[in-house]
Amino acid sequence: MDINTSKILITDDSILARKQLKDIILTMGNPTFIEAVDGADCVEKYKEYSPDIIFLDIVMPKKDGNTAIREIMDINPNALIIICSSIGTKSQLKSALESGATEFIQKPISKEQVIETITKVIKGR
Repeated sequence: MDINTSKILITDDSILARKQLKDIILTMGNPTFIEAVDGADCVEKYKEYSPDIIFLDIVMPKKDGNTAIREIMDINPNALIIICSSIGTKSQLKSALESGATEFIQKPISKEQVIETITKVIKGR
């Protein structure tokens, strides 16, 4: 997988968080970005665009990240999902990883952590 030919779905109810993540990823290359504002929107955009990598917050309105993870994994058990959240409970993180999330980035995000995680995920494929 090459970052420049990748489709990346960024899901967060905060427009600022989505922009920050996009700005960091753009330092690595120029993928196609798709944005979703909550878990329900994420699942619909996943079905429509089949992105290569999904960044997903956990705590969001309408449908939380853990529910979205389970629904996406039902569609594609090989989906690459990176949790990007400030979630405070270990049980929510554990649930996300058990449901199929690949990696976890703690908010506030750092440029180094995002680049390291994307590099790891791309090389893993």
